Amino acid sequence: MALDLEAIRAKLLARREELLAEDRISSGGRAPVTLDQDSVGRLSRIDAMQLQEMALAQARRRKSERGAIDTALQRIEDGEYGYCLKCGEDIAPARLENSPSVTTCIACANEG
Repeated sequence: MALDLEAIRAKLLARREELLAEDRISSGGRAPVTLDQDSVGRLSRIDAMQLQEMALAQARRRKSERGAIDTALQRIEDGEYGYCLKCGEDIAPARLENSPSVTTCIACANEG
């Protein structure tokens, strides 16, 4: 089964746009948590801080995924897409179709 690089490129670009849209939506909620002892109870402050930390963790995951997408797009441009970065063997087409930004074959992914 040959890889349809244009379809994979389109899938990667669409996912990148989704991530950027999620960033734009969530960027409004990045104000620091107010720790005013009188206006908010201790548990409410803890909840607010946990929600803020979860939002920051999601933003970090989106940024990491965008980096992986950018790397995959560059590998397509360079003619290196579809080869495992660890062993150099072909990555299974089904694996790439499922997750187009992977950089290792299943054997190398299971090793480490």
